[in-house]
Amino acid sequence: MAFSAITRNGFKRIKIPPTTPLSLHHIKFVPIRTKTTQPFTEEKLVTKSLHHLPSSSSSSSPGFQLEEYIATKAKRVITALDEAVPLHHPMRLTEAMRYSLFQGKRVCPILCIASCELVGGEECLAVPMACAVEMIKTVSIIQDDLPCMDNGEIRHGKPPAHKVFGEDTAILAGDSLITLAFQHIAAKTTNVSPNRVLQAIAELGAASGSRGLSGGQFMDLNSEGKMVSLGELEYIHTHKTAKLVEASVVCGGIMGGGSVIEVERLRKYGKYVGLMYQVVDDILDATKSSEELGKSAGKDLESDKATYPKLMGVDGAKKFASELVEKAIMELSYFDARKAAPLHHLANYMANRQK
Repeated sequence: MAFSAITRNGFKRIKIPPTTPLSLHHIKFVPIRTKTTQPFTEEKLVTKSLHHLPSSSSSSSPGFQLEEYIATKAKRVITALDEAVPLHHPMRLTEAMRYSLFQGKRVCPILCIASCELVGGEECLAVPMACAVEMIKTVSIIQDDLPCMDNGEIRHGKPPAHKVFGEDTAILAGDSLITLAFQHIAAKTTNVSPNRVLQAIAELGAASGSRGLSGGQFMDLNSEGKMVSLGELEYIHTHKTAKLVEASVVCGGIMGGGSVIEVERLRKYGKYVGLMYQVVDDILDATKSSEELGKSAGKDLESDKATYPKLMGVDGAKKFASELVEKAIMELSYFDARKAAPLHHLANYMANRQK
């Protein structure tokens, strides 16, 4: 049986015996070693998101420290973001960009780096892409909070960007982050083949547009007050933040030198955890207060949106989220357990989050 496996030099046809496991452990990808930058020292930007870190099963890798892993990777991403988005003229515009960017848990960029390392790549290969993913995620949050969208009053415990800087500046900050995201990948990615960089850019672009985040948000807004089936709801949720979660994982695998089969395993993992993330979001919106979440709660009910708790009940939605986690972790069983431990624990972390 022949598969097309990507190497750092492009595409190469290889012969794989029918009895060989799909994990392709016999293929060795050797990453190029480069220097990494010094970690960011401002602890408060990282540690504040760890206070609510739920415990995660350690059965996949005894001794793995999820809290330490998240803190380390978050510092690396924050350092790179700080360098990528400096304050400059026009000052208020870049202030608005940074205001929204330097919040949150960094789940998407950490997933991107973990996927890169899983397939044998070094952290530095994925950091520019991880920053770009966080920029796109930030844009989606800025837009989501606008009065014409979900009209958010609070985000990460603070007023949303449009409340602080005005709607016009918030929109322009989002526009600037979108273009900067792709510029940053092209300008800062090193030691990755041009074909892989282009493939990853195309993946992120598709996840951000009408077939991804924008399309999902459009469908979500147009579902308000309407009867929506489970199938339609799944489409909406897999084309919102879930699509960006999936792209984060896939792009990390591409940058790390993953084979076609490895990247597709990661895609399935990303799709499952991305949808699960949205299901948990629905559950939290229905069961937690704004103070507990650090963002406006009860917006789905207020807008009469289709959600999993609404269609399945809270218990049914929780069961569905658990099933998605199991499916995601199953995709990791084809990889080395030690290398897959971060993604394994991150899936549980995302499922058990309380905000």
